[in-house]
Amino acid sequence: MKDLNNKVALITGGSKGIGYGVALSLLNEGVHVAITSRSEEGAKEVAKALEAASTTSAKALGFKADVRKYESQQQVVKQVLSEFGHIDIVVANAGIGHFGSIENLTQEQWQETIDTNLSGVFFTIKSSLEALKQSEGYFISISSLAGTNFFAGGSAYNASKFGVTGFTQSVMLDLRQYNIKVSTIMPGSVSTHFNGNQPNQSDAWKIQIEDMGELVVDLVKMNDRTLPSKIEVRPTMPPSK
Repeated sequence: MKDLNNKVALITGGSKGIGYGVALSLLNEGVHVAITSRSEEGAKEVAKALEAASTTSAKALGFKADVRKYESQQQVVKQVLSEFGHIDIVVANAGIGHFGSIENLTQEQWQETIDTNLSGVFFTIKSSLEALKQSEGYFISISSLAGTNFFAGGSAYNASKFGVTGFTQSVMLDLRQYNIKVSTIMPGSVSTHFNGNQPNQSDAWKIQIEDMGELVVDLVKMNDRTLPSKIEVRPTMPPSK
């Protein structure tokens, strides 16, 4: 398996939840990590916490960025390249969820969901593409099982994740010629603060953020000849009652 020491990763939405779990797992492999958040202060505070929790001397930096804006993503890529000189791994993780019947879903909620969850992935790969060509790197999008399994009250979220899955799989075919690996991870129930959830002991049956981090590490360490292009991941056990 590959040695990841001194590789550089950019993780959108890395200040909490899945993004935080991925960042810490990569740091523990010696990967320098740049996380983004809409709050500059929050991103920098979390970066310090990540370094304190890491078992290696790899650096963690926090940057303000909004995945809904292409110029913002271009700027953070420039900042990361200025700091580290290269980008080897990009994880498009930032996401939101608005849920409710189409009768109640507002235009603003629809637009924010699509702009963040789908257009944000497009802006992330477009802005980092030249850096990934240089490093022959790895792009990973965090989609969801909601990208294939629809449910009532999920029209905006389902549409965004259907889009992420289809978009990233097409990008995978586009970029293989440059020796860039592209994977889509589609998790089921994960214990995070997503959509106002408060993780607690009753979430023990769910996928944990460190499990997602371990999965990303396994992907980027895999032999160059092998590409798991789409990964569905579920809790082993059904929901506890």
